[in-house]
Amino acid sequence: MKKFTLKPAPGEPLRLVEPARLTIPYRTDLNESQYEAVTSLDGPHLIIAGAGTGKTRTIVYRVAYLVELGVKPQRVLLLTFTRKASQEMLRRAAILLDSRCEQVAGGTFHSFANGVLRRYAHLLGFDRSFTILDQTDAEDVINLIRTKMKLDTREKRFPRKETLADLWSRSLNTITPVREILARDYPPFLDLEADITQLFKAYVVYKRENNLMDYDDLLVHLARLLQERPEVRKALNDQYAYVMVDEYQDTNRVQAEIVRGLAGERRNVMVVGDDAQCIYSFRGSTIRNILSFPEEYPGCKVIKIEENYRSTQSILDLANEVLVGGDRAPQSALPTSS
Repeated sequence: MKKFTLKPAPGEPLRLVEPARLTIPYRTDLNESQYEAVTSLDGPHLIIAGAGTGKTRTIVYRVAYLVELGVKPQRVLLLTFTRKASQEMLRRAAILLDSRCEQVAGGTFHSFANGVLRRYAHLLGFDRSFTILDQTDAEDVINLIRTKMKLDTREKRFPRKETLADLWSRSLNTITPVREILARDYPPFLDLEADITQLFKAYVVYKRENNLMDYDDLLVHLARLLQERPEVRKALNDQYAYVMVDEYQDTNRVQAEIVRGLAGERRNVMVVGDDAQCIYSFRGSTIRNILSFPEEYPGCKVIKIEENYRSTQSILDLANEVLVGGDRAPQSALPTSS
């Protein structure tokens, strides 16, 4: 007789093993806040963790915790700022538990987007074998179009290819009209808006006709798939039961939209970051993503990991004085290391 199993509905826990049967001593290996972050699974979570507070340790233990509970590694997605970071976290989780942790889907937003688009690019009018332009290639294509449109022969100096590529990237990653970027960052070229806009339209057409995507396209097209293609969104929501994002303070608006699409109805998404820093604003990242996360995900649980294992108390006292204008609670040093 065929066996029937009840599949968890969106939002239901996917735990398969009783926590009492777990082998890793999570309670003794972690401090109270870390333990809460590791074992709080269902629904949206915002983990505020400054430098030296054991943030990486927390993520590593949470990966191991999910896998040890019985969640299939392939159903866990860990998005990090660099590929090296994800590889190191999964390696440490595998040492902590076993090799299953290395089967967790981990990588950067761009590498993840590339993998998804290799399956679904045809839905956007691209062949799945599209070629990715690096920054230099993208600038050269822009320069080619600039020359073909004879914009480089104007009496008034036209922006260089590097400036144009940066302008277009900022517009995409911040979801901001070109005119606003020109007015804010390149006011001398504001009166050239019409020509610049036409150049960018030609750039988009050129890439589509030649089956090309640049790095920004990877994110933009993934966001489009999640927003415009319900079947793709459902497939990814079904595939990934738990989503984790590291360094969330350095994400841009497009990446925030991607996270929202991946969270789906289940909303088992945990973002980790430091609300006191955002070092890649020149690439379009915005601290607003982390500050507004609780508002955008009603019912979000906020956990602050503030015990510092890296600095002395005198250094932390100075740092807390600098941050006195913010809402962050003071950090305290512990004698042990992470």
